[in-house]
Amino acid sequence: MSKNYFTQDTENAIILYNLSIDPIEKSKIYGDKIHYAFFKLTQNIIHTFKFYYTEVENIEDLQHEIITFLLSKIHKFDSSRGSKAYSYFGTIVKRWLILYNENNYKKRVKSIPIENIQEDNKHSYIIEENNSPSDKLSHNDKIAFFTDLYVEYCTVNIYTLFPKEIDAKIADAILELFRKRENLLIFNKKALYIYIREMIDVKTPKITKTADRLYIIFKKGYIFYLENGYVKFQ
Repeated sequence: MSKNYFTQDTENAIILYNLSIDPIEKSKIYGDKIHYAFFKLTQNIIHTFKFYYTEVENIEDLQHEIITFLLSKIHKFDSSRGSKAYSYFGTIVKRWLILYNENNYKKRVKSIPIENIQEDNKHSYIIEENNSPSDKLSHNDKIAFFTDLYVEYCTVNIYTLFPKEIDAKIADAILELFRKRENLLIFNKKALYIYIREMIDVKTPKITKTADRLYIIFKKGYIFYLENGYVKFQ
């Protein structure tokens, strides 16, 4: 995610914005120096981490909501503490989107008939197969059904499962392979690692560590599903 749009000039403009007491001056500083940076920041984070569980059809409408929230928090930025505005506001955007996506995903889950849902804690969910008893599904159908829920769960909870940004990016790159699995023609492990490194510049041991964590989640979840007939992550 390039920071070229969020330069030192942007950092300085935010400081000047907070120091100013003139509404007209503040409006000009924001329009000339800050708005574009906020727009690109929200856009990049939404697309980089696939925050697509929204209540709006146009992503720019979602960005407008986030930017409005950023403006309500802009006065809290204090450069004297050594933090950079890019990191400070990027963290705010991610946290806002994580909560927003979790809430919208829960709404989507609740759209399934109530008899097929059992609620657990906020970082897990239990979903029985909708209108398809477990024993009526073929082996391949079970894997496909489980994998779709697995990818959605990991995507929604990616920052809970992987608090470090680099690990979250690697996890998302791996999950992208699951999302595109029907159109993916490469199955060789080495080729997959190269494919992931093309998506994100990181060394193989780092990919392996994150992949192992995702595999543990997948394995535990799938075994539970086979034994109980419904899906549960926690």
